[in-house]
Amino acid sequence: MNEARVAIVTGGAGGIGRAVAERLSADGCRVAVVDLNAEQAGVVAGAIGGLAIQADLAQRADCRRAVDETVAHFGRADILINNAGFQHIAPIADFPEDSWEKLLAVLLTAPFLLTKYVWPQMAGRGWGRVVNVSSIHGKVASPNKAGYVSAKHGLIGLTRTAALEGGSLGITVNAVCPAFVRTALVENQIDDLARTRGISAADVLGQVILEPAAIKRMIEPVEVAALIAYLCSDAAAAVTGAAWDIDLGWTAR
Repeated sequence: MNEARVAIVTGGAGGIGRAVAERLSADGCRVAVVDLNAEQAGVVAGAIGGLAIQADLAQRADCRRAVDETVAHFGRADILINNAGFQHIAPIADFPEDSWEKLLAVLLTAPFLLTKYVWPQMAGRGWGRVVNVSSIHGKVASPNKAGYVSAKHGLIGLTRTAALEGGSLGITVNAVCPAFVRTALVENQIDDLARTRGISAADVLGQVILEPAAIKRMIEPVEVAALIAYLCSDAAAAVTGAAWDIDLGWTAR
């Protein structure tokens, strides 16, 4: 390519998002790091020569602004990584309605809106990549995660629909479905699961998180970033509408 492509990475201030921002930058992309945490987004963007954008993706206007600021700064947007997220663990009977609404807003509505807003940029150049960070919980369920599981299942549906619409435009759309990745979000989940199940954090790790896996370890963020980088490359031009497991064999049973 003659000009460096531009990537928008949501939730780019830490965990998987930071690893993706760093990897895409190393691969030659210019990166907009979008995150609720303005300070940490600035740290990541500063380290890779990117653009930091503070945004609350539960708000439609902030989704629109994230795309507009990226295009205003870089002149284009070619890649969208929908990674931003959070978790709330509780039984359905006790699940707060506002947490349900926010989970759906951040994990499902925001990826739809961001894809909609960036679509003309990609279609206009006949090339685009959208990668949605779903989860193994986009394919299977676990108790006490109604909002998260519902949103992640929906994200795979959005992925498949957008892939069908984008095929003739040169836009590919894929999802990645990690098991438990070594991030602050997962560390918080371990504590929440320990509380809801009445067991220790160590027992959660061994009996809940790693018990179904064939490979008994956590996934590192750079491993997920490597798969996402492939899906964003020209080498993956024939790959679209897929939900890629990266789950240590978690869903092989």
